[in-house]
Amino acid sequence: MTTPVALTIAGSDSSGGAGIQADLKTFAALGVYGASAITALTAQNTRGVTGIHAVPADFVTAQIDAVFSDLEVGAVKIGMVAQVASIDAIAAALSRWTPRHIVLDPVMVATSGDRLLAPEAVAALRGKLMPLASVITPNLPEAAALLDEPIAVSEADIESQGRWLLALGCRAVLIKGGHGEGAESTDYLVSAEGTITLATPRIATSNTHGTGCSLSSAVAAGLAKGETLEQAVRNAKAWISAAIAAADRFSVGHGHGPIHHFHKSY
Repeated sequence: MTTPVALTIAGSDSSGGAGIQADLKTFAALGVYGASAITALTAQNTRGVTGIHAVPADFVTAQIDAVFSDLEVGAVKIGMVAQVASIDAIAAALSRWTPRHIVLDPVMVATSGDRLLAPEAVAALRGKLMPLASVITPNLPEAAALLDEPIAVSEADIESQGRWLLALGCRAVLIKGGHGEGAESTDYLVSAEGTITLATPRIATSNTHGTGCSLSSAVAAGLAKGETLEQAVRNAKAWISAAIAAADRFSVGHGHGPIHHFHKSY
């Protein structure tokens, strides 16, 4: 029996709720072996980010090459990329190793509101990483920022932005509706085959730190296990909703607390 393996390429969160730490917890919770390549160290907690230290691009490359040269990677998740040099290194490495599935979470702003991606890096992410992606997973503000457009409000505008993002080269777009309004949190999976709408009841909690990182990692975990993209997205949505619903079992920090990755275990 082959063990499913997923690789996360992202930043480290010193408080453990988001980034690399959230990704590895997600992989483990969903039965996937997790490997990592760290792009940046962040000094952060549930209240905010106080410092970012970028990992040199050549060492990002070294981490990715070390993983691929030994492990059978079924899917890659890309999170915080921090700087243009990192994006160039990641794009070059993944073009060499050609993994079957790449999930790109265009992380620009932390839950606390702190900016995590330099403005000049947005164009590089758009031009070099998006064309490699099996699916990108922006929230509503990130989708708008990638297109230099206002944040979409109506379902028609959200679907339209999804189509514009597809035109930039990725194979599918999952626009996350957690920043929207209303009783339901609705995500939109847009691909050449059409649009699938995924709605779940909106959960009243302030403990949402790492939600976006964890959802994209859950999609990558599903793809690593051999699920179709639609199956992976549906399963990830159900799992993240349960993890958010269980978040208030924790009492961690004084800001936006973490979700409960292991809600099925304890």
